[in-house]
Parts: sequence; C-alpha cells; structure tokens
Amino acid sequence: MALIVVITIADIVAPADIVFGPLLVIAPGITAWFAGPRTTSAIGALAIAAQVFMGWYSGLLSSRGVIAQIIALAALTSLIVLLCEVRERHRRQLTQVRTVSEAAQHVLLWPLPVRLGPLHLACLYLAAEEEAEIGGDLYAAARTDSAARVMIGDVRGKGVPALGEAALLLGAFREAAHQHASLPELAAALERSVVRYLADFEPEQDMGERFVTALLLEVPDNEPVARITSCGHVPPVHLGPDNTVTVPSLNPTPPLGVGLTDPDRHHLDVLPFKPGDTLLLYTDGVTEARDHKGAFYPLAARVAQWADQAPEALLRHIERDLLAHTGGHLGDDAAVIAIRRTLVTHPGRRAGHAIQSGAFRHGSEAL
Repeated sequence: MALIVVITIADIVAPADIVFGPLLVIAPGITAWFAGPRTTSAIGALAIAAQVFMGWYSGLLSSRGVIAQIIALAALTSLIVLLCEVRERHRRQLTQVRTVSEAAQHVLLWPLPVRLGPLHLACLYLAAEEEAEIGGDLYAAARTDSAARVMIGDVRGKGVPALGEAALLLGAFREAAHQHASLPELAAALERSVVRYLADFEPEQDMGERFVTALLLEVPDNEPVARITSCGHVPPVHLGPDNTVTVPSLNPTPPLGVGLTDPDRHHLDVLPFKPGDTLLLYTDGVTEARDHKGAFYPLAARVAQWADQAPEALLRHIERDLLAHTGGHLGDDAAVIAIRRTLVTHPGRRAGHAIQSGAFRHGSEAL
C-alpha cells in the first residue's frame, strides 16, 4: 500500500513525459511473496484503482495509452493471483503430507524411553529425504525380567521406499524380544520374519538384493557387561568415564534376509559395560556422511571431546557437528542411540510391559 501511494504521488508530481504508472504492478507482485491470493487480489485492485486515478487526474483516462496500462495491470494482477493460488494449494498439500508422515511416525516408530532398567537412553534420527520424517533406519528397545534389550537397524535403501522392511523388523522385534532367551536366538527369529516377508513382497528386480543390517544389544541388570549380536551392522563406540573412546571388534554375521535361521550361526560378543560407561549405537549413514571434499565423518574421533556428556547433550553435539560436516544435507538416513549405564536400577517394569521404538528427526530432546 505504501508503494502504491508513493508511485501515485510520484506520477502526479512528475513531468508529463515521465510515467510511473506501470510500476504499480510491483505492489501485487511483492504481496504474493508473503501473502495469500485474497490479500494479493486486494492489493492488485488498489493498484488498478490508483492507475485509474492517475489517468483521471492527468485528464488522459480515456486515452488509448492509459486504457492499455489499466488492462495490462489487471491482466498481470490476475496472473499473479493465479500463481499465488497454485502455490498455496501446493503448500496445503505439503502440509497434509507432513501431517500424514508425522502420524505414521507416531504409529510405526515409538520414541525410546529415557530410562530402561539401569540404562539412560537418548536417540537421534535424521532422514535423508528433505520432507521425510522417517526412513529406512530404525531402532527399538524392550525390557525383560532382568535385562534391557536394544535394537538398531538399517534397511538397504533410504527414505520412504525402505519403510516396508523397517516396519516388518520393528513388528518382529516387538513380538520376539520376550520369547527368546539369547540374542542369537532372537536374531534367528528376526531372520525368519525378514525372509518370509521378502519371499512374499520382494520385487523381482530386487531379488536377492534386499536385506537389513541390525545390531542387537542386551544389558543385564546385575552384570557389568553388554552382550551384542551383530547382523552385518557397524560396531558401537564405547565411551569410558575417563574420556576413553574405543571401537570394539565384533564377530558379525551376514545381514538379515540372507537365510541364516540357525541360532548357532549367529555370534554373541560380550563387552565390559560398567556404570558411567556410554555406548553409541549408530547406522552407517553417520560414518559414511561426507563433507564437500568427500571425507567421511570421523565419529569416534569427534565424540572423544564430548565423552563425559549426558546422552541428550552428547547427541546434540553429534547432530550439530554432523550437519556442519555435511553442509546440512545427508546422503543417507542416519540414526544414533546413546546408552549410558547408571548406578540406579529402575525396577517395576514387568516383562512385556514396556517395548518402545522410535525414529524422530530431532528426537534427542523429545524423548
């Protein structure tokens, strides 16, 4: 409106051979940048009225030049309003898609609990696709009678297309977490579920190419150890209370989906895990994230400076540092879980009572 007033006054006081009227189209054009079609239409109507007033004031309202300017301004304003309406419709569609994505996220991927027995947990999920909240990385946790179990996995592929396998594995874990005494037995049960799913739903063009890497962790309440079965997944990072950082050597088996349904084929690794220690479970979307020079993100080296931080603070540092390393864009979904063993055991959760899973883009504060 200020532009319309300024342009009108400038046209009135300017010499007769200088015409400012055509500049009125700037007003609806700028309005469309930050307002909707109704406001843009109102500003366009005011601009047309100002053009008519300038023609009347100069006594040239009936001239061909002024009439042409009014018609051109009305046509351009109509085009701007039309484009503004198309933009608003796309914005509404995007909002609806985001709403559906968030609903699917809450239904399919539940947030991890902050406390699980003697463990203090925090998690972080960063989806590779711009508008996606969830993708092919997944994690879940379960409380048994005398231990806490955590799973982190990575479906081949990324983003929404990998959701089918992610949903299958989460459902299988929720069902099998309390039914098998050892992690190798649990891994074999998950393998059978994935194989059945792939046999029914794997596309022919992807035959034999779809699989899921997974790491199963079990922390008993009364033993200072962590038991791990790795199905082709990257090893965790161990942070000691004295700021030491180590990456343990595991004996991984092939990923889920290749047919290893015999529990004896899955290895069990046992690591020291004392009160005050922290384990970082993550997917390869973290360590394979590249900077502008193509260098991978050095997770173990970077977390050494934050080894004494609480899980939530540790993940906030990792998130900021990872996004700074990649320039704000990841090439693959990335998930991280920070698990610290505390001195206090939290009894009262019955077996089968608390099974939690989740994947949230900014989940480290929302748990």
